[in-house]
Amino acid sequence: MRKIYGVSFCLLVGFGCLAGSASAQFKNGSQPTELNLPRVSQRASVTQRIGLTDVTIVYHAPLVGGRPIWDKQVPYGKVWRAGANENTTISFSDGVSVEGHPLPAGTYGLHTIPGADQWTIIFSKNSTSWGSFSYDEKEDALRVNVKPQPAEMREALTYTFQEIKPDSAAATLQWEKVAVPFHISVDVKGQVLQTVKNQLRNVGGFTWAGYDEAANWCLDNNYELQQALKWSDQSIQSEERFDNLETKSRVLDALGRKDEAAATLARAIDKADAIQLYVYARGLQRQGQQDKPFELYKLDGKKYPNHWISHVGMARVYSKTGDFTNAVKEMKLSIDGAPDQQKPFLAPLLKRLEAKDDINKQS
Repeated sequence: MRKIYGVSFCLLVGFGCLAGSASAQFKNGSQPTELNLPRVSQRASVTQRIGLTDVTIVYHAPLVGGRPIWDKQVPYGKVWRAGANENTTISFSDGVSVEGHPLPAGTYGLHTIPGADQWTIIFSKNSTSWGSFSYDEKEDALRVNVKPQPAEMREALTYTFQEIKPDSAAATLQWEKVAVPFHISVDVKGQVLQTVKNQLRNVGGFTWAGYDEAANWCLDNNYELQQALKWSDQSIQSEERFDNLETKSRVLDALGRKDEAAATLARAIDKADAIQLYVYARGLQRQGQQDKPFELYKLDGKKYPNHWISHVGMARVYSKTGDFTNAVKEMKLSIDGAPDQQKPFLAPLLKRLEAKDDINKQS
C-alpha cells in the first residue's frame, strides 16, 4: 500500500489492509498499487453453473500467516471486503434468489459484516472500489443474514460452491477455521422454458425436431404440459413422424386424456419403421411391461419381415415361450443381415439362445 505524505496508507484506513497481507510484499508492509507486481494475496476466481445461470466470484485470497483472524485482524461488527485488495465481486448471468430474496442479474461488490454467531452478506451495486473503504450502505442491492460454521483449517481464504443441487448451491467463504455459506437458487425450469421459447424463434423452430425436443423437456420435468401439447402439435404440423406422435401421446396421457393418447399412439405405431418399433417395444420391456412389447415385436416381424432388427424381436418372442430352436434361427438371420457394427452386440445373444437361456432376462 503506498504512503501518503510519509504515512502508510494502511495506517490511515485501518484494519482492512491487515486482512489483505499475511506477510509483507515490501519491507514496509505495503502492497504495489501503481505497478503490475505479484501480490501476497493472490487473485482467484470460481464459477458454478446452476441450471443455465453462471455464478462467478472474483477475489484476492489473504493468508492466515499465524495471525489471529476473527475479531482481531477481521473485527466483528464492521464491514469487511470478504477478501483482500480490490472489491471481491460476485456476478450472476441471470436473476437469482439469495437466501430466498430476489437479486437481479449483474455484478456486485461482495462485502460482509462478520460476527461470532451471525454474518451479514452484502451485495453492493458498486463493484469497482478498493476493498470496503468507500463502501456506502445506500448502494446496497441486498443484505442477508447467515450463520457461520466451524470448518477445517484453511490457510488461504477460499470461495467454494457446496450443497450442489439442480437448482441451487451454497457459495461458501472459508478461511482459518470458519466457513460461511450463503445459498443461491435459480428458477431453472422457468429460465429454461424462456430459453427454449427464444430458441424456437430462431433456427430451433425451423424443423419438427426442435418443437419435439421442447415438448419432451416439458414432459421430462412434468412442467407446462399444455405448452408441451402445443409444441407437439407444431412439430406434427411441420412433419408428422413416429417421434412427435409418440411424444404427443405421452403428453396427452400425462394430461389425463387417455383415449386421445391411445389414438395418437396408434397413429405413431403405424408410422414407425422397423427400428423405431423395436426400440419402442424394448423400452416398454425395460419398464417392466409384460405383454405389449411382445405384441409390438410380432407387429414388427409382420410389417418388416426381412429387416435384421425384426428378427431380433422375433427371437425375443420365441425365447419368451421357450422355443429356442426358432429363436436361434431368428437370431442367425438377424446377424446375417445386420450392419457390421451391430454384429458384436448380437453374437452374445445368439450364444445365450444356443444355451437355452432366455434373452429377455437380464444376464
